[in-house]
Parts: sequence; structure tokens; C-alpha cells
Amino acid sequence: MSFAFGIGIGTQNNQGEWLEVFYPQPIMTPGRELIDVVETALDYKGGNQAIHATAEQLTQFANALRQTDATDQASLAEKAANSKRPVVVTVLETDDTASSTPEVYLKLHLISHRQAKPHGLKLDGIFGLLPNLAWTNEGAIDLNELPERQLKARLDGRTLEIKSVDKFPQMTDYVVPKGVRIADTARVRLGAYVGEGTTVMHEGFINFNAGTEGASMIEGRISAGVMVGKGSDLGGGCSTMGTLSGGGNMVIAVGENCLIGANAGIGIPLGDRCKVEAGLYVTAGTKVALLDDDNKLVEVIKARDLANKPDLLFRRNSQTGAVECKTNKSAIELNEELHANN
Repeated sequence: MSFAFGIGIGTQNNQGEWLEVFYPQPIMTPGRELIDVVETALDYKGGNQAIHATAEQLTQFANALRQTDATDQASLAEKAANSKRPVVVTVLETDDTASSTPEVYLKLHLISHRQAKPHGLKLDGIFGLLPNLAWTNEGAIDLNELPERQLKARLDGRTLEIKSVDKFPQMTDYVVPKGVRIADTARVRLGAYVGEGTTVMHEGFINFNAGTEGASMIEGRISAGVMVGKGSDLGGGCSTMGTLSGGGNMVIAVGENCLIGANAGIGIPLGDRCKVEAGLYVTAGTKVALLDDDNKLVEVIKARDLANKPDLLFRRNSQTGAVECKTNKSAIELNEELHANN
């Protein structure tokens, strides 16, 4: 059984290189019958391939698909046969390191379509396959071709609006997941996993291979690789440290029903029902005074020792400046838990 499949409508530069691809109906683990049709109609030889399909091939492909249960894909192939843009049919037999731009875009689509979760796909090496592009009101443009396109637009009496210059486009130009609110769509990248019930306010940001499990209020930054549990709130201007931002090998995550206050931040994974006081940034090496349920000091430890533990309140003592962690456990319980694996 193959790993993934998608019919995509894309953009190429003047050299015929793929810049980006839109997959309206990507499929995770397509059936054997569908792949058999790809082999027959498009001369697919197995492995991971991005096949540049002609209108004639797509028509034959659509007719063959109509003889199977893949009626949605047949309809898409039929429409793609009339596309004014180049069409690619991408088949991933395995989840190996991508070797082409269409393969990368298929994987990013699978995440944003909620068919795969962050950390669920192999995404190493994708930066080298994603060209840095001008994202405009007329689509993606190769930066080397941008000056000529700008001049042509002006001569035609138009203005070419450049929304960003980046390797990643905004997610909503490709997919709008069900049941979400996104106040500023430019702040959610393709490859983000936005769970149903999530609200992303104007200052919120969700990177690729990151996202939310369900209903959450996001007014801060979710960095690459970070997942936020259901019912958690990220306050205005707060941040979560991704691996690319110095988080090391520790996978940062936010548990369920957590609150990270405004302008706060974390460099450790939080367990369920944790809170971080506004303005406090807790990194893995932060020295934390651990308090028991009577506010008595148990010991001073590094924040990494509290990774993934639930029901914690991180705060800064306004008189001493010390970072404190308040729990609902006794000193004896805390000592036993902290030193259980020593």
C-alpha cells in the first residue's frame, strides 16, 4: 500500500522548475486500485514520483478512475485536464526524505488537511527543496523573474502586490480547515495543523509542522514542531521555543487546559493544566525554586526537571526576582517524584 497521493495544480518558472503546488484532495494511504490506475494511465513505475501530466494523460486517467470507486479523484482529474497551469500527479510509496518540490507540498497539505499530525511525517531536508518566492496577488513568482513581472503589470495598468517573500506560503491560500477562526491569515503557514475550534488572533502565529489539537485561543507564537493541547490559551505576544530557535533535542509541547500569559514563553514541554505567569520566560536551564502546597521551599532545580509534569504554576517572585514553581503537592510527594529515577 502506498503512503500518499495527490493531483496538484502548480506553478513553474521559465526554466520549468516547480515553484509551488496546490493539492485540493490529497489522500493518505490511497487504495491499491487507485495506484493500479496511476501505473496504467500515467506510466508510474513505483517509488516516490512527481509525474508532470499532460491534458491527454489526465483525460485518460479520469476515464480510468471512473471505472473504480475513486469518483472524486476522477472528477478532479477531469477538471485538471482543462487547467491553464501545469498539473502534477504525485505518488509517495513511502514516507522517505522528499526529493522534489511537489513531494514537499503534498506532505505540507496532508498536515494542514489534518490527515497527518506534526512529527508524523518525515520533513528533514525540505528547506533545500522549497524555493524562496515572491507571493503575490497573481500567485507565486520566481524572484529572478519578479522585476519583469512588476514592469509588465505597470505597463498593463496594474499593480503587482507582493504579500511576502518566503519559502512557505500562507495556509489559507491552499486549505481552510473546518471550524477555525484566523484573524490574520498571513500568520499561519502551510503545513500548520489547526485543530477544530481553534481561534488564531491577529498576533497569533502557527509555523509549519506545528499546531493545535482542538479548541484553543492563540494570541502568541507556536514555533515549528510545537503542538498545543485542547483547551489551552496562548496569551498575547507569548512564544514557544522550537528546535530551530535553540530548543535543542527536547520536543516542546503544551498540554491540555494550559495558560501561557502575555509576553511569557516556554523552552520546556508543559504537562496538562499548567500556567506560566505573564512576562516570564522559562527555558530548560532556568533555575526554579520548587514550592510545596504550603509555599515552603523544597529545593532549587532546573526547569527541564519539570518537563511534562501537570498542574504547575510558574511565577516570578516580585520581591526577590526568583522564578518559583507552585504545585498542589506536599514536599514529600515532590521529593519522591523528582528523585524517583535517580
